[in-house]
Amino acid sequence: MSILDLISQNAAYFYGLVAIFSLLVGSFLNVVIHRLPIMMERAWREGLEEFNGLNEPPNLSNAETDPSDGEISHVENTEEPDVFNLAVPRSRCPSCNHEITALQNIPIISYLMLGGKCGNCKAPISARYPIVEFVTMVLSLVVAWQFGPTPQALLGIVATWFLISMTMIDFDHQLLPDTLTLPLMWIGLLAALMPVFADLQSSVIGAAAGYMVLWSVYQLFKLVTGKEGMGYGDFKLLAALGAILGWQALPMIILLSSLVGAILGIAIISMTGRDKNIPMPFGPFLATAGWIAMLWGETMTNWYYGLLS
Repeated sequence: MSILDLISQNAAYFYGLVAIFSLLVGSFLNVVIHRLPIMMERAWREGLEEFNGLNEPPNLSNAETDPSDGEISHVENTEEPDVFNLAVPRSRCPSCNHEITALQNIPIISYLMLGGKCGNCKAPISARYPIVEFVTMVLSLVVAWQFGPTPQALLGIVATWFLISMTMIDFDHQLLPDTLTLPLMWIGLLAALMPVFADLQSSVIGAAAGYMVLWSVYQLFKLVTGKEGMGYGDFKLLAALGAILGWQALPMIILLSSLVGAILGIAIISMTGRDKNIPMPFGPFLATAGWIAMLWGETMTNWYYGLLS
């Protein structure tokens, strides 16, 4: 019996596999959420430095003269920058720089065994890390429960992982990286070849319409107020959701994201005293609405039309 047969015939095995794998992915998402914005900032700074270097006159103060011919030769900086990506360097305690071992990096369990503190210096570890791992597992299990061992579950779980990481990054930095939004859009377009949630025509139209709708709102808002109401990452996220679910899901996603944004925005301002003039990221609301539409969009649509009739 193959693994696929075992998964399709044994629900407990299927849900257990989803739970364990999602916990591991949740641990990796913590790395993505923390490091990806830093990697983007480093790349931006390196590009800016390269641009400035190409457009600035030579700095003769950093040159040295060869006494043999009197010509000036520039000294090149051969020092390699520190390697920093999603795999390197190994995770370390920010307080004492102690390298975290494999046993100290088991999702949720390690946090509980260490009492929420570094195993070396006993500095407190943010509870956000196990929360992200736990939420990743729970949401993945909800998708698995909704769709069962099907291609819809596989695509839905992968999309959930992307949406969690984008939600946290946008909440922290008001940024939706292209390295997350664009791959998710292409995954949706490729999945439409099967199809999974939407056929190819609906997927392509959904991607184009999703981008153009928010782009148009952005341009109109900027024309009227002179301000930027949202970022280009929001356009790309809605395009990705349109590619996965098809253009038919876009009205519901937009409506739900606006509703969720209004409710949570008012709640955050009321509970935390946040200045209402400080911009609030729209990406988490889009991600939440897209996830809800992916799981229960058809049910909600049928319920709505049932009320009308």
